Amino acid sequence: PLVMFVGAMDWEPNVDAVEHFCREIWPLVQAGAPAARFRIVGRNPDRRVRRLISSSVEVTGLVPSVLDHLRQAAVVVVPLRIGGGTRLKIYEAMAVGKAVISTSVGAEGLDVHPGHDVILADDPGAFARAIVMLLGDLDLRRRYELAAAELAAQYDWSAIGDRFAEVLGTLVGALPSAARYVPAIEA
Repeated sequence: PLVMFVGAMDWEPNVDAVEHFCREIWPLVQAGAPAARFRIVGRNPDRRVRRLISSSVEVTGLVPSVLDHLRQAAVVVVPLRIGGGTRLKIYEAMAVGKAVISTSVGAEGLDVHPGHDVILADDPGAFARAIVMLLGDLDLRRRYELAAAELAAQYDWSAIGDRFAEVLGTLVGALPSAARYVPAIEA
């Protein structure tokens, strides 16, 4: 089974995340799921990231399609400990129906529901146990995958566009009729 992390690998929070993961979490995962492999997908892997390559850890560098790689994953991990910026990697994984395990930092600011559509774990032991649990329990993993896909569907452009049109319609309907019609000014 394939465990995956996706992110720009020249961004310090991502480098820290995969170094920490490989040092503190991955050995625990290997003990509970010896056949598991970990793939780090992302452009510009820092030398510290390339040093993580082993018989069970792969580093891809830039890939033509992140989605092709995500589709191969059994579980996607977001072990961020520091950072800022957007956390879109979680929604991207959810959009392709993947079970996600993240730290609370990795999911900060996202409308996720721990224990339903994502698993949050902040200590290495709990993080590793969650991975091993999802790799070993296909029914549980499927429940997380379905819930994740349902959540991500709310952020699909068509759903957002429909909601935006609905809000605009409500706003226009609330305007006084005189404000709705503005005649063109002829020059």
